[in-house]
Amino acid sequence: MEYYHAKDVSVSFEEAVEKVQSSLTKEGFGVLTDIDVSATLKKKLDVNFRQYRILGACNPPFAYKALQLEDKIGVMLPCNIIVQEKIDGGVEVACINPVTSMQAVNNNALKEVALTISEKLQRVISAI
Repeated sequence: MEYYHAKDVSVSFEEAVEKVQSSLTKEGFGVLTDIDVSATLKKKLDVNFRQYRILGACNPPFAYKALQLEDKIGVMLPCNIIVQEKIDGGVEVACINPVTSMQAVNNNALKEVALTISEKLQRVISAI
């Protein structure tokens, strides 16, 4: 099982970011963090890197449920979604697969939450 879900998209980088944010909202997520990796690498290391953004998404009701089931689950939150220019051209959108990542946590009660969030994130990716 892959640790991520991904899709190549036929829109510009900026349009992909906008569509991801809109699709996340429709699935009940908010974006808590927005990391511009290329700008950060330029500032910190003075290197040029392709456009690459990491959006940290949270669905509050499911985050709350997960936190009630496992008090340290916050180390795995929020769910990250990337939008990147591919090296060979084009744009890709990818997100964490919570089902895979939650296998590292020895708590069977989290499986239902992880499956639901995985389905929601897959719909986000499919909608782009």
